[in-house]
Amino acid sequence: MSHRIPGMLTLAGYIATIFAANFAISAFGFVSVGFGLTAPAGVYFAGLAFSLRDALQETLGRRWVVAAIIAGAALSATLSAQLALASGLAFLFSELADFAVYSPLRQRHWLGAVVASNTVGVIVDSALFLWLAFSSLEFLPGHVVGKLWMTALTAVLMLTWRRVAHRPSESIAQKG
Repeated sequence: MSHRIPGMLTLAGYIATIFAANFAISAFGFVSVGFGLTAPAGVYFAGLAFSLRDALQETLGRRWVVAAIIAGAALSATLSAQLALASGLAFLFSELADFAVYSPLRQRHWLGAVVASNTVGVIVDSALFLWLAFSSLEFLPGHVVGKLWMTALTAVLMLTWRRVAHRPSESIAQKG
């Protein structure tokens, strides 16, 4: 199957998660992420975005990732200019960190590249976003934990999908 259709679906999903993260903050404020920690409600969508970003880079390339960040931030500006700017800049800077970690590792160990790049991206994104959006790092531990929950969940789902998608099909002769 061509990378174009999955790439376009991933592009749309990535832009939607950026918008959804900012919408959730605007609509719900702060949420519990476990361990007695709280974070802005968009933390779960933002955590999902890191894995989608890696998938988008794989299917369409880095330029599409940057274009998607800009599109997601522009769409988020309809909710809040401050959140859109904080979100867009945080995603762009964390993307640079992601490129530095994910790109060299992905051929040697894909899952390790996803986990390592998402961990670095989560920390960069969380610190920058919280500082720009709220002028505080008070919620940094909760922000990191919430995003890492989503990174772990999506990594498991992506690994499962990769294994199923690349499994050889049973032939009719084997069945009969």
